[in-house]
Formats: sequence, structure tokens, C-alpha cells
Amino acid sequence: MRLSVEEAFRRYGDRVFSAAFSICRDPMDADDIVQDTFLKYYTVNRDYIDETHLKAWLLRVAINRAKDIIGAFWRRNRVSWEAYMNQLEFAQPEDRSLFQAVMQLPEKYRIVIHLHYYEEYSIEEIAHALHRNPSTVKSQLSRGRKLLKSMLTEEEHHDR
Repeated sequence: MRLSVEEAFRRYGDRVFSAAFSICRDPMDADDIVQDTFLKYYTVNRDYIDETHLKAWLLRVAINRAKDIIGAFWRRNRVSWEAYMNQLEFAQPEDRSLFQAVMQLPEKYRIVIHLHYYEEYSIEEIAHALHRNPSTVKSQLSRGRKLLKSMLTEEEHHDR
């Protein structure tokens, strides 16, 4: 199975951007990662088993590219994700708090939280995409949720 680049972008471009942004925390870098990901899709002559396989491949490429970017020397001197957050609009005030808390998580928890809750991947799918053991993913989800709960509870007590 192979989709045109345009169709693949139409279906998965936003998800690739979200995954990239959850790692690099910068909208311009995330845009670059989306372009790199779909350029790679265009140049790699490969058939995919089904759309799930294609989506997983695209997200894996984006995640790997995002990790490369955050490790780059020049990246350390860029505008923070907090500055970008001021430009975002949220439907509910608690959405902003949740987003802030997720973005403050360590990368290993932030990635699995994003893939599980925003991309609706199962633990097994996340494990396969990240080349991790399913029990590791389950543990990271659990720890990430505990950290989120702690952060949000602390913020709630602080606001009172």
C-alpha cells in the first residue's frame, strides 16, 4: 500500500507535527521535521502493509528527526516553548494547564503520553514504534501520569 505524498500529508501531517512538537517544543522545528518526514516518504520507495503501518513509520521518522534536532548545538539557543505557548489558544483554561504540564514532563514520558492520548496508540504500538519493551512503555505511561497528576495538583493548591 502506498499513498501519494499529498494524501499522506493530508491524513497524517497534523499528527506528525504534533509528535515532533511534543519532543522539540518549537513550532518552526516541528514544521521542518514535517517537511523532512514527508520528503523522506517521497524518496523512499517502499510499500506499507496498511495505513496503520504507514502512520507508525511516519511518526517514527518524525520522532527520530526531532531527537536529532534537540541534540543539535544551535538548538540550545532558540526561543523556548513557553514563549510559543503564549500564541496558542485553548478552548478551556484547564487545557492550557494540562498542555504546560505535559510539555514539562521528561522526554521519555512526554513521548509516550503524546502517542497514547493524542495519537490513540496502544501500548504495543508505542513499544513497536519506539523500539521499547511493552512493559517499559506501560511503566513510562504510569510514571508520566503520576507526574502529571502531581504537577496539576500542586498547581491547583498553589492557585488557592
